[in-house]
Amino acid sequence: MRIVFFGTPEFAVPSLSMLLNSGEEVSAVVTQTDKRRGRDRAATAPPVKELALSSGIRTLQPRSIRDADFFHELERMAPDLIVVVAYGKILPSQVLAIPSHGCINVHASLLPQYRGAAPIQWAILNGEKKTGITTMLMDEGLDTGPLLFQEETDIAADDTAATLSKRLASLGASVLMKTIGAIREGTLVPIPQSGVSSYAPPLKKDDGKLIWKKSAEEIQNFVRGMYPWPCAYSSLNRERIKITRVAALDGTGMPGRIEKSKGELIVGSGKGLLSILELQPEGKRFMTAGEFLQGRKLQEGIFFDEP
Repeated sequence: MRIVFFGTPEFAVPSLSMLLNSGEEVSAVVTQTDKRRGRDRAATAPPVKELALSSGIRTLQPRSIRDADFFHELERMAPDLIVVVAYGKILPSQVLAIPSHGCINVHASLLPQYRGAAPIQWAILNGEKKTGITTMLMDEGLDTGPLLFQEETDIAADDTAATLSKRLASLGASVLMKTIGAIREGTLVPIPQSGVSSYAPPLKKDDGKLIWKKSAEEIQNFVRGMYPWPCAYSSLNRERIKITRVAALDGTGMPGRIEKSKGELIVGSGKGLLSILELQPEGKRFMTAGEFLQGRKLQEGIFFDEP
């Protein structure tokens, strides 16, 4: 089958890699435009583009998915199948209608739960114990198309969005190949979505601000779900601190107050205590709480986010 692959971030790389290694005919890769990053604002190619170029695959980066020239180019390629893995934009109906076998999406949740742009992060933020991969036949809605295959995986107590994303990316590639095999064999049976749906909206940089009135367990999930981006943060003595690893503890304390600062950093919450294990002061490297405390004389009783 002639396949056009739509994808952008690192999450999509295992799926494209497995397609190429399996001998599938990938006619072209469509990815988002290069972004300027870092202090020098240098243009950086998406991970999917880097793999496509290194594999000699034609790469398209339309500024608009509705561009007429891009649409006509897709028509000329006449793909049998379009595969979409974390492309980052919704495909319009005229694109969905091009491939003879439709458009298949690999989504990182057990649909209809967590439709949207950030299903991995929101599953951790909400304290879910399981998630998974869904392949679906795309329609014009936001992750509302008929289901093809689903596979579950556990969310470990120490999973972050980074570790869970890596595991789901690998699982997604496997489920994608299973889906393509069923298409080729003619055994695929799309099933309409049913049950209670939920939405996983995209995260913004400011969404990482910690709310110390929440319980220690909720804050621990928040820190895990926000890592590595946008990263949980708070301020201490007017210094912005990224907080990257914590452990919920039993005990009582005032929300945001440092209850212990000798050898370990213990902070109160709305329910329970938090041991801050790893953090990053503004403009500094990531460090353990012990390393952080060695360079500062923090008095017990002061507050994070004190006005």
